[in-house]
Amino acid sequence: MENQEKNGQGQFQIELTPDVALGNYANMAIISHSHAEFVADFIRMLPGMPKAPVVSRILLAPEHAKRLLLALQDNINKYEAQFGRILLPEESSRNDRTATPFGFPQGNA
Repeated sequence: MENQEKNGQGQFQIELTPDVALGNYANMAIISHSHAEFVADFIRMLPGMPKAPVVSRILLAPEHAKRLLLALQDNINKYEAQFGRILLPEESSRNDRTATPFGFPQGNA
């Protein structure tokens, strides 16, 4: 297939279709793994909704999961260098914040 062939500079061409380009909003992720793969379920939790749907599931080989981890860390470092440190709710000095969206009780694994 043409999209999978390398171009003259040794890079792959990718195609971003309009429906994929819209993206999916997710405000929660559950990540699990087996010996062969990592599974990342991206979930959209909204107030008043009885169920939180999985909007996307990504399956990754372990080496690709590690590459994703490193790429995210690199991008977070660049983001924080430009815009300032990203503060997580649990790092906040305010006690009225919660790490779970919309004040839902925190689950235990």
